[in-house]
Amino acid sequence: MSTNLLNTPDGRQGWASYILTKGFTVYLIDPPQRGRTVASTPVTYVEQISTALEKFPNIPIPYAQASLYTQSPGTGLRGDPIFDQIYATQVPLQLDPNISDRLVKKALNALIDQVGACVLIARSQAGTYAWVAGESTPELVKGIVAIEPEGPPFVQLLGRWGQARMDGVTRLPLRYDPPVANITRDLKTVQLPPLLDKEGLYFPCTLQASPARKLVNLAKVPVALVTGEASYHAPYDYCFIEYFKQTGVEATWLDMGRLGVRGNGHFSILEKNNLVVAGLVLDWTREHVRGV
Repeated sequence: MSTNLLNTPDGRQGWASYILTKGFTVYLIDPPQRGRTVASTPVTYVEQISTALEKFPNIPIPYAQASLYTQSPGTGLRGDPIFDQIYATQVPLQLDPNISDRLVKKALNALIDQVGACVLIARSQAGTYAWVAGESTPELVKGIVAIEPEGPPFVQLLGRWGQARMDGVTRLPLRYDPPVANITRDLKTVQLPPLLDKEGLYFPCTLQASPARKLVNLAKVPVALVTGEASYHAPYDYCFIEYFKQTGVEATWLDMGRLGVRGNGHFSILEKNNLVVAGLVLDWTREHVRGV
């Protein structure tokens, strides 16, 4: 988990030390019930969704952007020493996301209470943890950088990772206005056609039915959403931005391809241009976050 932020698998500077050089204090967090033993993720799965995307354009979902992938620091396939280093960071996890969500909420809130004002950088599965922390302690979480967080809102496209997020971006309750007493009755959704689709590159979005409820606590926290041009998140991450527009959250989409940062997949934190992506994140932080 957090080892991915120390250094890259081919020996380059990682995000943690890079951000330290920019004057920030960095805490690296491993969720409860994440092991440090042999990896439980199949080798082929890591190749398919993280390191050799261009070779598997229909996995985990068919999407055209896979062909744009150019930022793997090696071949992205087993047998490459760089890939072997990446795979060594894959560790067992709690497969019941509801248990994981509850454990992380308790532990992360306790850490934030000790640390004080902070910016959370969360990637992939950890995105849901960051939303819950912003919900729980918006006075201390001054900003959230979500790097391709678990999604999209409300629905689950990837069956491997369990049930959908009934509250929008989380499985744990969020505070809405008007209040939500019964999640299935009160928080109605509709599927909208792709809002950005000109070339068949984007998926439809599931969003709130009108009139949309607003988020009470999370709306106090500015959000940056980071998406790699060639990632399997590329077709649907924009749905987070549409969801946050509905709910009153100040959200910025750092869509790497549209910003001229080309060829990234789901592991941008350790790909060849990892510090370019980190620089954009820090630029956003300086512009949008106060009090840290």
